[in-house]
Amino acid sequence: MDIETLEALRPELDDFVRQFDLCVKSTPTRRHLRSYVAGQLSNLGRKSVEPIALRMGVAPRTLQQFLAAHRWDETAMVECLQRRVADRHAHPQAIALIDETSFPKKGEKSPGVQRQHCGATGKVDNCVVSVHLGYVAGDFHALLDGDLYLPEGWLSDPERCEEAGVPPETVYRTKPQIAIGQLTAAVGRGVRFAWLCADELYGRSYEFRMAVADLGLRYVVEVPSNLTGWLSSRGTDPEARRLDRLWRRGGPAWETWQVKETEKGPAVWQVRAARFLPREEGVAGDEQWLIIARNALDHEETKYFLCNAEPDAKLGVMLRVAFFRWHIERLFRESKTEAGLDHYEGRRYRGWMRHLVLTSLSILFLSEQRERMRAAHPITLEQVKQAIEVQLDPEMPRAEVRRQLRMVLDRLLYHQHRNAVARKSHTKTRRRRLEEAGVDLAAARQCPRAL
Repeated sequence: MDIETLEALRPELDDFVRQFDLCVKSTPTRRHLRSYVAGQLSNLGRKSVEPIALRMGVAPRTLQQFLAAHRWDETAMVECLQRRVADRHAHPQAIALIDETSFPKKGEKSPGVQRQHCGATGKVDNCVVSVHLGYVAGDFHALLDGDLYLPEGWLSDPERCEEAGVPPETVYRTKPQIAIGQLTAAVGRGVRFAWLCADELYGRSYEFRMAVADLGLRYVVEVPSNLTGWLSSRGTDPEARRLDRLWRRGGPAWETWQVKETEKGPAVWQVRAARFLPREEGVAGDEQWLIIARNALDHEETKYFLCNAEPDAKLGVMLRVAFFRWHIERLFRESKTEAGLDHYEGRRYRGWMRHLVLTSLSILFLSEQRERMRAAHPITLEQVKQAIEVQLDPEMPRAEVRRQLRMVLDRLLYHQHRNAVARKSHTKTRRRRLEEAGVDLAAARQCPRAL
């Protein structure tokens, strides 16, 4: 890693944004596009419209109009983003990730805001929720799409919707329906997935699972413990049982699996699997895999998964996919801390939708540059961000830019060394705890590192 490698980030950003110019037809609006993305990638503490505008030398009202009123095609921008991912990051075992994230809000004007479960605060709170489609292929991940969730109470109030700029033809869609719409559109644009994973909000939906299967994808989705059905080996049993009460005694033996290696050491789960017929609308649904996994260090943490892979599918592969869901959580964290996904303060529906798209663009740029630079040197997305943000001040002399880049490089190398030491220490601690819990890591089965 050297200064020249870091300096290449600025022309790389210019070239990246230029790929989306066809979605923005006027020259002034293209300049605003560059200003907004640069503002999201800058070192501003708050990346709402006004701070970005002041940093980039643009009138705040003008940048607000760029998001809320200017004529440009955000849907075409999503299509362009997805085609880029399909062309540059195709992978035979790519995984679709479905999840939602939330934005705490005060007042009643932001589109979709109401008291509902807010993951950001961990309780029922006043917030806006958006549903997202993510993509992961190997170590590369990106956000492909995002939509606001509009509750039924909102759409039953035309005056409120009109004030927020919600299109009058908008109809209510559940979160799983939003997710299927995003997934279907991405597949239609040429994005290829082999697998899908999602949490139990989506996994519990029979319609969601069937729609995913109809698209030709294998899924590994988390489901609630109270979902009922029948073991295939008990096909004549008249009683559908809850997942957490399938076996009064006995059952498949628990196998110890190391599902992945994390920054804090090996993640080890005890797993049992069986063929299962979920109860759907009172009758048995299609036979599939039921996978039950309990944390080897905390048996109170138990996860239940359904998977529609073929009967001879390898359990290690299905487990690997199931535990890939951390990528979407990481993407949300990166989007909020590095690009200000949760900083938007507008109250117009179009502005919100455009902000979601532009944040996906900013994170895609950082993810692509991390992948490019990793070929020569290990680097995190956060470190890529540190290297580009010092180059975005238009008034900073080149000599000062290079001086700050040297400081970034020094910090980068220092943190990489410190992280390696911390990783070693965490791994040692985790292994000791596993040993104390009676887990024999040497005998544990290993999920494949690559699908």
